[in-house]
Amino acid sequence: MSKTALIVGAGSGVSASFAHLLASQGHEIALASRQAAQRTPKLRDAARFACDASKPEDVEQLFAQLDAELPPLSVVLYNPSFRSRGPLVDLVPDDVQRSLQVTAFGAFLVAQQAARRMLKQGGGCILFTGASASVKGYAQSAPFAMGKFALRGLAQSMARELAPQNIHVAHVVIDGAVRGSGYPEAAPDSQLDPDAIAQTMWQLVQQPRTVWSWEIELRPWVEKF
Repeated sequence: MSKTALIVGAGSGVSASFAHLLASQGHEIALASRQAAQRTPKLRDAARFACDASKPEDVEQLFAQLDAELPPLSVVLYNPSFRSRGPLVDLVPDDVQRSLQVTAFGAFLVAQQAARRMLKQGGGCILFTGASASVKGYAQSAPFAMGKFALRGLAQSMARELAPQNIHVAHVVIDGAVRGSGYPEAAPDSQLDPDAIAQTMWQLVQQPRTVWSWEIELRPWVEKF
């Protein structure tokens, strides 16, 4: 039976690697981003959708299109985030609100729609991309930490609620710079390989129910924690 994998916040790096891996495993691929034609992984047969995940009407429309055009939903990865940096006293409230809307509220909207369908189908897997900021609030990065802390709380709550109903929810803490994301590599293997991240996510998708993880941390061997 054909299955669909949805990646929200599709672009280069982690989402591209995961999309290619899922396609190689027989999934139909749906890629959603604010501008569907830009920055999405180059998969010839992938379905592309424009969606601002922070807007309820956009998310509802996205899932309606998935229902109409693709096989049942099996895997969802929520990958968007929005960063606003600077001293606390100088932060722009609208930017802080946007960070929370994209990073956390959008995750709730997508997860809610996905869970409704997976409950009817009897199972599925929902993954969230976390960051160092999910567990550590850095100076001059309060909005990002606020959003990622909220995302982590959402994932934990969902995992406890939905695991008994055969829906695997997991939060992947990416603790370090991802190779190819613009940061100079200072030491061998000092950055996370996006293909290796994708492999770990795939392991979560395949994880037997007797050993389900709700959270996993990934970091290069030289990264301090």
